[in-house]
Amino acid sequence: FILSEVLFFFSFFWAFFHSSLAPAVELGAVWPPQGINPLNPFSVPLLNTAVLLSSGATVTWAHHALISGKKTEAINGLTATVILGLIFTGLQAMEYYEAPFAISDSVYGSTFFVATGFHGLHVIIGTTFLAVCLARLVYHQFTRHHHLGFEAASWYWHFVDVV
Repeated sequence: FILSEVLFFFSFFWAFFHSSLAPAVELGAVWPPQGINPLNPFSVPLLNTAVLLSSGATVTWAHHALISGKKTEAINGLTATVILGLIFTGLQAMEYYEAPFAISDSVYGSTFFVATGFHGLHVIIGTTFLAVCLARLVYHQFTRHHHLGFEAASWYWHFVDVV
C-alpha cells in the first residue's frame, strides 16, 4: 500500500520537476511562468516541514514508550503528534488562503495545489488514524505486546513525513 502511495506522489513530483527543468514554450520557456509569484519556501512551507518532522519524532517517542510499558508517556507523545498534525493542517489551509496564485494558474498552480492538496489529505487521514489510536490507548486497548493498529498508523505517519 505504501509503495503505491509513494509512486502516486512521485508522479506529481515528476510533473513539477519536469515543468520546472524544461519549461514549455507555451509558458514563455521560464519557470515559474510569468505572472506567478511563488511562495517563499522559508516561511510557512519551512515551518510546516519542521512541524511534520517534529511529529515524526513524537510518534516514535510514543511508540517506544508504549513498547516500554510507559503508558503516560505514550499518551503524551501521541497527543503531541495529533496536535502537530492539526497545526500542519491549519497552516496549510492558511497557506492556501493566502497563496498569490490559484489552481487554474497554469501548470504551476495545478501541480502545486494537487500535490500539496493530496499530501494535506494524507496528513488529515493520518491524524485521524492517530487520534483513534490515542483513544484506544487511553481506553487500554493497546498493550506493549498488542498494538498492531498503532504500528500501522505509525508507519503511515512516517510515510506522510517523508513525502
